[in-house]
Amino acid sequence: MADGSSETKSSNQMWGGRFASGPDAIMEEINASIGFDKKLYAQDIRGSIAHATMLAHQGIISADDKDKIVHGLNTILSEIESGAFEFSRRLEDIHMNVEARLASLIGPAAGRLHTARSRNDQVALDFRLWVKEELQKTEKALTALIAAFLDRAEEHADTVMPGFTHLQTAQPVTFGHHCMAYVEMFGRDRSRVRHAIEHMDESPIGAAALAGTGFPIDRHMTAKALGFREPTRNSIDTVSDRDFALEFLSIASIAATHLSRLAEEIVIWSTPQFGFIRLSDAFSTGSSIMPQKKNPDAAELVRAKTGRINGSLVALLTVMKGLPLAYSKDMQEDKEQVFDAAESLELAIAAMTGMVRDMTVRADRMKAAAGSGYSTATDLADWLVREAGLPFRDAHHVTGRAIALAEQKGCDLADLSLADLQSINAAITEKVFDVLTVEASVASRTSFGGTAPAEVRKQIAWWRARN
Repeated sequence: MADGSSETKSSNQMWGGRFASGPDAIMEEINASIGFDKKLYAQDIRGSIAHATMLAHQGIISADDKDKIVHGLNTILSEIESGAFEFSRRLEDIHMNVEARLASLIGPAAGRLHTARSRNDQVALDFRLWVKEELQKTEKALTALIAAFLDRAEEHADTVMPGFTHLQTAQPVTFGHHCMAYVEMFGRDRSRVRHAIEHMDESPIGAAALAGTGFPIDRHMTAKALGFREPTRNSIDTVSDRDFALEFLSIASIAATHLSRLAEEIVIWSTPQFGFIRLSDAFSTGSSIMPQKKNPDAAELVRAKTGRINGSLVALLTVMKGLPLAYSKDMQEDKEQVFDAAESLELAIAAMTGMVRDMTVRADRMKAAAGSGYSTATDLADWLVREAGLPFRDAHHVTGRAIALAEQKGCDLADLSLADLQSINAAITEKVFDVLTVEASVASRTSFGGTAPAEVRKQIAWWRARN
């Protein structure tokens, strides 16, 4: 007895304090997924109702059993949504938790529900339904963000600001034009979302474990009932495919990158050194010791979410990279990454939509900065090509000399006298001053997709017709 107790104690110490029962406890811990896949309860029940209805329609189970199953499943749905349902780790996952409760509610009829299906195609269905619904929510969220930018772009189609390359002043643009750049970015994200929904719009249920089933099921019926375009076409691929999850994470990573770039600009623009925008207290925090501080924490946290989302993509790519066909238990590790990324992306888009609508644009600071750094230099070079007939490379050289003279005099290009400019090139006339202001520079950029206010308004109108 003493020896046995000592051996048991030693064994338990080897496994660690958390696993008091030894190897069996470890297996239960690593195998259970109910802690996170209970999020799929609505999809699991919806899929089971569609499956049972099809089985009865095909004469595989009786109509009476089908009615009992559907009633029992709806009861379970109500229990879960009310918080009365007790999830059990011993039952591993959402599928077995629902099935066990169904058996306790309706008896032997519950055992007929799993006819002609496997947990492999069941989980593929549940997860695919969840991701599809999440993509639909993401599409709506992106549409709201685009609408916020369209409103700000219209409001500021004439507001001049510096355009940057290398974060150095390059050429004047309008804030409306800058906003429309993000409309294009998030529009591409929304397009990717729509394509992903189309790619994954196939029903997995009926593929069974990996080979299909000998029962006379109607997969087109269940596909239609569940809102899919059609059933999947290869049972092996069906149960081993997680492309839809990877595609969601890829889209989320790209969208998060766009959100992060915008967040970075908001952080920069809200500094006293730039002062282009102000965020209200709703999206800022103060400092614990510096009363003058107003920190753009919401933007910073949106920027940080990108790391989590990118990590989720890399994690699932790594899980999937070495799996032979068909299903492997490794694929249980697919959901937490997607759930976390979806939550992060949803919050980040909502926060950014709020900030875009909330921020106060300081047009005076933008305009003052727009003329810094000789931002109309290209306009002078273009004028020399267009009006004086110089080759562009020569015009570039003349403009460089004009900038050097302005630096020497401590003034902007527009403040040089005509005599100053003609001392560099005699072909320059009084008309050159028509292009050296930031307003004139912006107004001249009338090429398709350019920053001219009239062109910006055309692009806003095009997007409003499609948003």
